[in-house]
Amino acid sequence: MTAIFGLFIIIATLFIIPTLHFVFAAETADEYIDRKAEIWNLFFRMMTVAFVVGGVIAGTMVWQVWRFRESNPKSKPTPYEEREDL
Repeated sequence: MTAIFGLFIIIATLFIIPTLHFVFAAETADEYIDRKAEIWNLFFRMMTVAFVVGGVIAGTMVWQVWRFRESNPKSKPTPYEEREDL
């Protein structure tokens, strides 16, 4: 349940709060938001998050491949690999 709550907090931080900021940013009806600049800003933020998440995932995969390779001196067969009666 805490994981769902944490995910909701992350989604709120990334999407809802910036959107509300733009909605309430204009003090009068005559002020307009430059959509091109805001879209580029949002794209830049999302790409930064995507590259960070992708780097963490790629690093985790490299670590797992390196840690659990067959030539690792610390690796040993699991109980399922040791059984020969299958």
